[in-house]
Amino acid sequence: MLMIKVSESAKVKVSVLMQEEGFDPEHDFVRVGVKSGGCSGLSYDLNFDKKQLDEDRLFEDNSVKIVVDKKSLFYLVGTTLEYSGGLNGKGFVFNNPNANRTCGCGESFSL
Repeated sequence: MLMIKVSESAKVKVSVLMQEEGFDPEHDFVRVGVKSGGCSGLSYDLNFDKKQLDEDRLFEDNSVKIVVDKKSLFYLVGTTLEYSGGLNGKGFVFNNPNANRTCGCGESFSL
């Protein structure tokens, strides 16, 4: 089972944003993590990164390289990173089957 899946729309947007911010989608990473906070207790953290740390796990789906720190692994198993653009789009959205409760903004959750 893949740790994190990347939808086609998220792949396209990640590639564009990485290039705009000086990152190389073929060599650099999307760093995904979970931190305390948000209206449901935990929130997602999404950044671009050029370095893989010792405590990171590397995954690749749909040609997107993703690094996740060991503390966040438990929370993210089976999650799909999606991108919703357009008038009512929310931007990047985490479709997490482990979340028992999510808030209206979709950026925080609890187990």
